[in-house]
Amino acid sequence: MSKKALIVWGGWDGHEPQKVSQIFARVLKADGFDVEVSDTLDAFTDEAKLMSLSLIVPIWTMSKDGNEKLDAVFKAVRSGVGIGGCHGGMCDSFRTNTEWQFMTGGQWVAHPGNDGVKYTVKIGPTRSPITEGIKDFEVSSEQYYMHVDPAVKVLATTHFPTPGVDGPHSGNPVDMPVVWTKTYGSGRVFYNSLGHHADIVESEPCLTIMRRGFGWAARG
Repeated sequence: MSKKALIVWGGWDGHEPQKVSQIFARVLKADGFDVEVSDTLDAFTDEAKLMSLSLIVPIWTMSKDGNEKLDAVFKAVRSGVGIGGCHGGMCDSFRTNTEWQFMTGGQWVAHPGNDGVKYTVKIGPTRSPITEGIKDFEVSSEQYYMHVDPAVKVLATTHFPTPGVDGPHSGNPVDMPVVWTKTYGSGRVFYNSLGHHADIVESEPCLTIMRRGFGWAARG
């Protein structure tokens, strides 16, 4: 039985959702998925189709609408359909929908220093096939400060505050989750906070982490 993935992209253009959707479609196809790509949230309302999927990949940022179109997604993931995504395309999608945040395991709240901050992503503390063999690495991008579900399994972190980047968080040193997994009902959930632009998504080891995460989350 073939694996089926649905990519739904849109929202704020600054995150280059169409370009990211093209990258994800390419690698998912290479990894054996039948892939459908949609640029409308109406794709989330076809319950029968969603229930037949192996994986849902949202790439939708800062939507003020669409809350009424998500119930079938929640039902599908609770039933065992996987969901995986990155950056604001998954954990800054629907800011007023707490069930979305409950499902995904976190919500963006800040990126001190904005784009271009150079920081280290440290692998661990949880060991996983998603990050096996990958060493700590540096990236220059937005460094996401997240509010995170304490039930997630953290696969990679970054340290706040970053030297030279001040803010109201500076007096509270913390290792912030970057990559995590969790479950929502019977569904597996994978998230990676990297991916502000398509070039970051395409870079290594980010793309390898995404591919492995999709494979881990996918039903079957």
